[in-house]
Amino acid sequence: MDYKKTNAPSNTITRDVVTLSEPVGNRYEMVEIIGKRANQIAVEMKTDLQKKLQEFASYNDNLEEVFENREQIEISRYYEKLPKPDLIAIQEYIEDKVYYRNPAKEKEKL
Repeated sequence: MDYKKTNAPSNTITRDVVTLSEPVGNRYEMVEIIGKRANQIAVEMKTDLQKKLQEFASYNDNLEEVFENREQIEISRYYEKLPKPDLIAIQEYIEDKVYYRNPAKEKEKL
């Protein structure tokens, strides 16, 4: 999922945990699923930001440094305006775009 094109809200919204946990059947398992997905999204966002900022990295001082800093600031502001990984993960969970499985439950069925 491309986190840049998500329709997740940028503000927190109060949600009913009981209705959100219905597909899984357990509230705590739902929180764990959303939490793990949020961590995956956060790592992906962090690596993307580091790659983009590394393009502007300069190891010697020169007059162009001021312009490079402006570009770095713009990139950083863009990433700050994106919805937080938690909100993106919740939106993906609601839209049923998150794949999850519980190996313990699969063993019980066998």
